[in-house]
Amino acid sequence: MTDGVLALDQGTTGTKVHRLDGETDFVTLATFQHRQILPHPGWVEHDPQELLAHLRAALDTAASASGPEAKAIGLANQGETVIAWDRATGRPLANAIVWQDARTQDVVDRLKAEGVEAETLARAGLPLDPYFSATKLRWLLDNAEGARELLSAGRLCLGTSDAFFLRHLTGVACTDVTTASRTSLMNLDTLDWDPELCRIFGVPVEALPPIGPTAGPIGSVQLGMRSVPLTASVVDQQAALYGHLCHRPGQAKVTFGTGAFALTLTGATPIRDAASGLLPTVAWARAGGMPAFALDGGVYNAASAVNWARSLGLFGDFAEIGSFAGPSAIERGLVFVPALSGLGGPHWDRSAAGMWLGLGLETDRRDLVRAVLEGIALRTAELLAAMGHLVRLEGPVSIDGGLAANPYFQGFLARALARPVAVPATMELTGFGAALLARWGAGGPVGVQSPRRNLVAAAAPLDQSLHARFADAVKRCRGWR
Repeated sequence: MTDGVLALDQGTTGTKVHRLDGETDFVTLATFQHRQILPHPGWVEHDPQELLAHLRAALDTAASASGPEAKAIGLANQGETVIAWDRATGRPLANAIVWQDARTQDVVDRLKAEGVEAETLARAGLPLDPYFSATKLRWLLDNAEGARELLSAGRLCLGTSDAFFLRHLTGVACTDVTTASRTSLMNLDTLDWDPELCRIFGVPVEALPPIGPTAGPIGSVQLGMRSVPLTASVVDQQAALYGHLCHRPGQAKVTFGTGAFALTLTGATPIRDAASGLLPTVAWARAGGMPAFALDGGVYNAASAVNWARSLGLFGDFAEIGSFAGPSAIERGLVFVPALSGLGGPHWDRSAAGMWLGLGLETDRRDLVRAVLEGIALRTAELLAAMGHLVRLEGPVSIDGGLAANPYFQGFLARALARPVAVPATMELTGFGAALLARWGAGGPVGVQSPRRNLVAAAAPLDQSLHARFADAVKRCRGWR
């Protein structure tokens, strides 16, 4: 199958719709930005109805666009973001709680004190952290208006955002194995909801949507006057992994969006190593086939750290920070740890805080923003180094996202990784991957022609003493909050 396919990418800051015709004719048809709702410190919410309206507007745009008729649709979602709704009417009971939200930290701390983390690591492969869906789902059960009453009536649905969207777009409320693997409620061995994990977190299994494959028939979506099958539903980061064509074990990608998310494909079985701080996760699964697994690690603040620096007045236009003269900031003793929302993998420490170290009277604003870029790259290098201890990394690391277009960041990241960095011609790898998965789910081929990539060499890799200096800075920022 080489007919046109559509991809809906419902992300943290906006919704995009793309079309793939043939093998590499890939275009973005529309983008819709939504509000970031911040009702309290540490809380991040989205309006589910606004997100759904944007998905429908994206489909309307695609229906009216010129070009070949779409034969299949793929949907990429935010991952750990959750929604509670009435199963009968589809009405959301509250705002969506976004993956960045930390309101359940006290619950996580209590569960850690009770020794529960060993169980979540053994069953779900995940540490305890507010990032994952389980504690947020329980919060909705306890706090969303009418949730308990709907549960008693058998009408409550607690799910990740994909299930809510699918319910409204196709009439089928379900999730896929990649998304379910991010909840702390799915057993990595059975690929089904785990009764013991549901008991631990207090999430009723009967309120959860069924788990299905990533690629395969799910339902039909109305596209103008036509009904088009939706044949893929997937977490955005796994979609990007597929879109980077990381289809062999050891191939890795990093997406630099709001946060930075590194994944490397590991093969037919999950790699469990709790001490590494890396997460085994499902990469994808085709209907009737065996799943593929990956290792995952995340940096909470990437573009969000750069945008924060911009809001402080450290720079105005992004073109200003594409090049810098002289030695790097860290080579001059200036370090920034991008822990503005805490540290993700491999540390998993929400008590950490963002820090500049090495400030002097000679430090100017360009030095500060340069250190921010380098800090994001160095945190990414921590993740890839940890992955390299568990699986042999193959070839260059492929990157996408807004920061991936920054020439200075590209070069410094290659230096930090001591490995070439591949920058695809399109930064929309999540949408590209969702389109490829939709084609696969509709019976099309796995393989495609690789999109054009620019290879950035690892010129003058950073000395290990600089990595040690950064590790010391990370240690100093921990426990600060």
